[in-house]
Formats: sequence, structure tokens, C-alpha cells
Amino acid sequence: MQVNKKYLLIFLLILFIEVFIALFVRDQFIRPFIGDALVTVLLFAFCRIFYKGSSIKLATAVLIFSFTIEFFQFLKLIEIIGLQNNKIAVTVLGATFDCLDLLAYFFGVLISYFIDKKLNTPKN
Repeated sequence: MQVNKKYLLIFLLILFIEVFIALFVRDQFIRPFIGDALVTVLLFAFCRIFYKGSSIKLATAVLIFSFTIEFFQFLKLIEIIGLQNNKIAVTVLGATFDCLDLLAYFFGVLISYFIDKKLNTPKN
């Protein structure tokens, strides 16, 4: 298995930005919307480190995964399984459903897809 170093760097950069947002940003737009959009970019980049296949398949898979996590929030899965007081579980799974999160995930995947296409288009 070969590691794509370009996407490893992108992943690490987005991870750093996400941690910065989580620790230091307390607003009503960047943290909830930009942070959620970036998490899909982070997932896409992580998968791209190892996966060389179709951009559209990867984008679709990341979007389905993100929507599934949001659906679990709608169902209050974190409470059903008794992890609402576990900070790591709440951070990973989230605790609150928000329709705007779905929009943020969509934009993040769209951005990921177009960046991926741009990075992988042969130069003339």
C-alpha cells in the first residue's frame, strides 16, 4: 500500500485547523458551519491518503457517512447507548441534530471533490 503524501499533508493541515477551531473559536458561524464543512474535507483527505479510486465514489461515501452520523444525532443515539457524558464520544458522534450540518457536509464534500479533481488533472 502506497501513501499519498500530498493528501497526508492536506489531512494534517485540516486536522490542525479543526483542533484550533475546537479549542479557540466560540462563534455562531465558523465553529458550527465551517468546522462541519471542514470535517468532511478532513475525512475525504484521510481516505485519499490510501484510496486511489474514483473521486465521485469517495465523495459519495464521505457524504453518506457524514449524513449517517447526523441521523444518529437525530435519533439521539449517544443517549440511547449511555455515552452522553463521555466527552470523546460526544465529540466524535456529536449530540445535537441540525439541518444546517447536512448543508455544511454537502459543501465540504463538494469542495473536496473539486479540489481532488484539480489536484489530479494532468497539466498541459
